[in-house]
Amino acid sequence: MAKRSPLQQHGTGQGWAKALGIAVFIAVCGYLVFELGRIQAAYNIVEAAKERAVYEERIEVLNDETATLKDQIAVLETHRDIDREAYKQVEANLTSLEQKIQEQTDAIAFYRGIVSPSDGQSGLRVQDFQLTRTASEREYSIRLVLVQAMKHDRKVSGNVKMTIDGELDGVAKSYAITELLPDGADRAWKFSFRYFQDFDRLVVLPDGFTPLQVSVAVESSTRSIDSIEETFIWAAGQG
Repeated sequence: MAKRSPLQQHGTGQGWAKALGIAVFIAVCGYLVFELGRIQAAYNIVEAAKERAVYEERIEVLNDETATLKDQIAVLETHRDIDREAYKQVEANLTSLEQKIQEQTDAIAFYRGIVSPSDGQSGLRVQDFQLTRTASEREYSIRLVLVQAMKHDRKVSGNVKMTIDGELDGVAKSYAITELLPDGADRAWKFSFRYFQDFDRLVVLPDGFTPLQVSVAVESSTRSIDSIEETFIWAAGQG
């Protein structure tokens, strides 16, 4: 085998040294890149942790605000329900008060009609006349209130006669109230009072009969107190 010359041996040594230097450089660069990555990663973790803490704190604040708003909504709903109930009670009380006021107004008007009528005329008069439909077909309730106006030093007595005028199958027809009373009803309509007297009668209209008006004759049997007659349009309310 041929021996290498010293020059060849020196060149080979330099090559190995160069290769070793390159290897060391690459290793150092790799380590530096690794450390730089660790530093950057550590930095990102810290920033992420800070951001997460901020978000968690914000979420906690929002949760507290949501709970507060829910409590406020519950309070407002309670107030609304209380106000609604109070309004219903006020409305009911107001309706009841209006009814009482109307009743008192009617009562005042009624007694004024007895004591001091607007026309200043004394004697018998019809203070109220009402027709009301009942639950039974073609059955009606008639309410009649008679008063003695201004003078009440003695009773007035007499009898009431009533006629219902209308059409039967398109032909004019009149019925005395005694013809329309239910079976067994009292057919006498006598009165005797000093201030007022009211009556209620039920009448049953014949099939095919359409009532148009009611003629009321209040016949006085008391001397110096005149009889009266009045006519009312048939207008029945629902009972």
